[in-house]
Amino acid sequence: MAVKSFLGTKFPIIQAPMAGVQDSALTIAVSNAGGAGSLPCAMLTPDTIRSELKAIKSKTANPFNLNFFCHKQPEHDRERELKWHDILEPYCKEFKLNSSNITRGTDRKPFNEDAAEILAEFKPPIVSFHFGLPSASLVSRVKKCGTLIMASATNLQEAIWLEDNGVDAIIAQGIEAGGHRGVFLSNDYLSNQVKTYPLLNQIKEHVKLPVVAAGGISNAKEVKKVISLGAAAVQIGTAYLLCDETKTSSIHRKALKIKDSRETVLTNIFTGRPARAIINRFIREIGPINALAPEFPLASHAVTILRKNAEAVGKGDFSPLWCGQNADGCREIPAAELTKLLASELQ
Repeated sequence: MAVKSFLGTKFPIIQAPMAGVQDSALTIAVSNAGGAGSLPCAMLTPDTIRSELKAIKSKTANPFNLNFFCHKQPEHDRERELKWHDILEPYCKEFKLNSSNITRGTDRKPFNEDAAEILAEFKPPIVSFHFGLPSASLVSRVKKCGTLIMASATNLQEAIWLEDNGVDAIIAQGIEAGGHRGVFLSNDYLSNQVKTYPLLNQIKEHVKLPVVAAGGISNAKEVKKVISLGAAAVQIGTAYLLCDETKTSSIHRKALKIKDSRETVLTNIFTGRPARAIINRFIREIGPINALAPEFPLASHAVTILRKNAEAVGKGDFSPLWCGQNADGCREIPAAELTKLLASELQ
């Protein structure tokens, strides 16, 4: 089963961007192996994005993907944040912390003019967006770079909207996928979410663009199956989490390896938006969905210090252990080797 990738890559495989657990090393390894490596940019400064792009361009001539978030920056809701701090107060006492001193964690910034300037400078082959698209003017600027634009859809309505607003390909993000849901047309994050295979079929029936399947795909047989069902490519994240080139923490790695306790759920308590993670103490005790969690990405500000204190004593009680429903494909091997394994039944 030979498959030519619309991405310009040898294999129709995209390594999903995974903020917090990777840098350009994983991007380069996957691209050099014949897939499309991805670099998550939402938590990077402009200077860091430039530095990472220079590293990528110096070590691979193959296509790669830059990923950006497109959320709206929320206003601070002081009353809501105080209620959130009240929920966290018992945990702060556990670590002898003053909750009133908890302020900010790591920011996740939406795509903006600064990012568009960087793309104009480096002209990356592929750019993907999560949580919708930036403004029409920014999309136009990206297109002028000759860049292929992809964006995530979690239902048919979002896919049709993306096609109408200028993307070149749609990532069909099934409910099984790890990390943040790409929902953007509704605040109803959970009730209209669909599994990967039916979502792929729905979108393919109603849009003309290439569709990339994401969620629950972790081995060569699953890659072959989803391509045979009409996906133009697959996007795979969880399977790469144990690869040599990732920065996955020892706590996260340990959780991924314990199959019997590797149960995942959609939760909003780490960042303010639903994302699939392995169930831990924090999720069990106040989540998984808590209405008082501040809007994305503000919820992470107060949780970050708890996470750091727990991890310092070897515990992942407050860590966002992002993981898809199917982690059976995780391998402690080089990312190039995994990429070739995932593509092995397509040859």
